[in-house]
Amino acid sequence: MTKVTNSIKNKLKNIELVITDVDGVLTDGGMYYTAQGDSMKKFHTRDGMGVTLLRKHNIPTIIITKEKTPMMQNWAKKMKIKKIYDDVKIKENLLDEITRTFNVKFNEIAYIGDDVNDINLMKLVGFSVSPKDGIFQATKIADYVCKCNGGEGVLRETVDLILTTKYPNKENWY
Repeated sequence: MTKVTNSIKNKLKNIELVITDVDGVLTDGGMYYTAQGDSMKKFHTRDGMGVTLLRKHNIPTIIITKEKTPMMQNWAKKMKIKKIYDDVKIKENLLDEITRTFNVKFNEIAYIGDDVNDINLMKLVGFSVSPKDGIFQATKIADYVCKCNGGEGVLRETVDLILTTKYPNKENWY
């Protein structure tokens, strides 16, 4: 858990785009398999509302993930995620394309990651976040370590930080 300092608030004021990983961030990282071989993942409802709140404030949410699963794609479609980059091996290689596509600078991007393939991207953006149970390397370099674990509302916690900093006098974000 990280204390919200003035340095963090200054970074949060610049955020115009939120990027998130999926497994270990939006989900608890568990993969559930049925006897028929179907796999399932659980997403937290509050994260979905977080996407909605960002959208209402003209801050797009995009996903970058190593996985390519129908569950994630269905969730993202339902939540109206602006863009999905799936089956990505080296996430930081997308950053130039993202800044051009969304007309943002590196320091205007928040990224939420939890594992080794997130570290390099976390180092390049304006505000980096890790779930409380992210790997040591992620929590060590993150600007903010969440109070909650992956799959327990990490995106929403990040959204609340962004919105309360950008709109300190607003009482209802919805």
